Amino acid sequence: MTMIAEETFQRPVGELLRGWRERRRLSQLDLANQVEVSTRHVSFVENGRSKPSRAMLLRLAEHLDVPLRDRNQLLLAGGYAPIYSEASLHSPAMLAVRETLRRLLKAHEPFPALVVDRWWNIVETNAGGALFTEDVAPELLAAPVNALRLTLHPDGLGRRISNLPEIRASVLSTLQRQIASTADPDLQDLYDELRGYGVPGDRAETAAPHEVVVPMRLRRGDRELSFLTTIATFGTPLDVTVSELMIEQFFPADEATAEFLEEL
Repeated sequence: MTMIAEETFQRPVGELLRGWRERRRLSQLDLANQVEVSTRHVSFVENGRSKPSRAMLLRLAEHLDVPLRDRNQLLLAGGYAPIYSEASLHSPAMLAVRETLRRLLKAHEPFPALVVDRWWNIVETNAGGALFTEDVAPELLAAPVNALRLTLHPDGLGRRISNLPEIRASVLSTLQRQIASTADPDLQDLYDELRGYGVPGDRAETAAPHEVVVPMRLRRGDRELSFLTTIATFGTPLDVTVSELMIEQFFPADEATAEFLEEL
């Protein structure tokens, strides 16, 4: 991670901005209109003929929807100090965030819920999350535990998910969109790893025509549990760590699953 970041900082700020603009599929004219500057000014910034001010860099980053982590990189490349903190989740400054997360997770019991970071490593889980760690290979539970690896790995939940092709297609699609949004090489490595779990030449399957979302159907003994999931993030974060946290909550997709979990 450090080597990647250092290489990024050595790239000219204009080159980084052009990369984000092209990733968002905007022309120089589109971006100029959004930021309310001339197309010529955007062109000069991108080719290095003009040095953008810190305020202009932040305006461009906001309109390009650049993640906070990468906004700090843009500032450094432009010769400015980063303005977004990156505090450890276990630091005193994060006490309110930690307490909020734990309240959310606790309130969701007996249904599973977990908190993951940008790379889908599990940061926190509630008691219901234990349902997903039963009968998985010990090496998959070594820190940091990756939620997507745990889900699709043949020695993880993959062997207990009845509709694995559908879930695999959904997970890979979500990860592709995240990679397109962030250009994160570590996420690309994770995507390549997860794709390797599939049978060569297999086809991505979609949900049945009567379904509006893809449920995860998980075998547990002689039962089949069915879950729907939602993902939430913090609104208006000003810290890199907070901006990258995702809360994934699993809801019973049928009455039998709800009753079984409440009995547990």
